[in-house]
Amino acid sequence: MKELIEAIVKPLVDSPENVEITELVTENQITYRLSVQKEDIGKVIGKQGRIAKAIRTVVYAAGSNSSKRIQLEIND
Repeated sequence: MKELIEAIVKPLVDSPENVEITELVTENQITYRLSVQKEDIGKVIGKQGRIAKAIRTVVYAAGSNSSKRIQLEIND
């Protein structure tokens, strides 16, 4: 899943080397925290959050066969 998120986000940002994804696993949930540079946060979120929503939709669909709930957080 990390590779999928990286493949989507890295082409969007100016500094792809600063894209970091951390994974937090709990009993019933997997949380992915996406960190990008402050200057790139707008490119990842998009106007009215459209790009962020699209990224989340793809990630949730890819993880739909998992028994755990998947969540994606975007931080700068």
